[in-house]
Amino acid sequence: MSKQVTFSVERREGKGKGPARRVRRSGRVPGNIYGHGVEAIAVDADAREFDALASRISVENTLIDLIVGDEKPRPVLIREVQRHPFRRQVLHIDFFAIRAGEKINVSVPLHLIGTPSGVRNAGGVLQQNLHEIEIECLPSEIPSSFEADVSELEIGDVIHLSDVDTGGFPTEEAPDTTICVVQPPRVVVEEEEEAADELGDVDMEPEVITARGDDSAESGEGN
Repeated sequence: MSKQVTFSVERREGKGKGPARRVRRSGRVPGNIYGHGVEAIAVDADAREFDALASRISVENTLIDLIVGDEKPRPVLIREVQRHPFRRQVLHIDFFAIRAGEKINVSVPLHLIGTPSGVRNAGGVLQQNLHEIEIECLPSEIPSSFEADVSELEIGDVIHLSDVDTGGFPTEEAPDTTICVVQPPRVVVEEEEEAADELGDVDMEPEVITARGDDSAESGEGN
């Protein structure tokens, strides 16, 4: 199960871009708390404290006891973190309030364990296509992560979602979804592509043979 942490925010006065900019200039981050049957609450958090929190948890699936001012903690998940496109600055945070006994959809990180044999012994490249799996579960059952052992994979071997132990939690992903594949060495692929291109060039330029007899005949007609 994913660990649970505590984090504090304050109620925020004012809505819109102007008040949000003032909040950011003061070193805080604007945010909202929302959820099923919950009235939305505008809040703000200390920017440095949130950065520290985000650096030590899995943001997508960590249950947080959120303390608003001097109110009692309420369980939430971080649903979205908006960041500045050029700087590391966090611009906005969405907290999703959850209720005990109500199932939720949550993304769980997927970690690949080991180094494939095809990488160690044949110079292959491990390509991971899926980095997290979205499941449906109770808040108290959120896994910290899923794992897939890739140490025995050879060149061309693939791991599908059906090969991963997801604890029996429902997921919308298809069982044949590709998790990862061991690709052949890039230099080999490039050489094969170049060879194919050369063959293609040859096919596109057939040899032209001049018929000397025809030339002689044409010369004779001209005389």
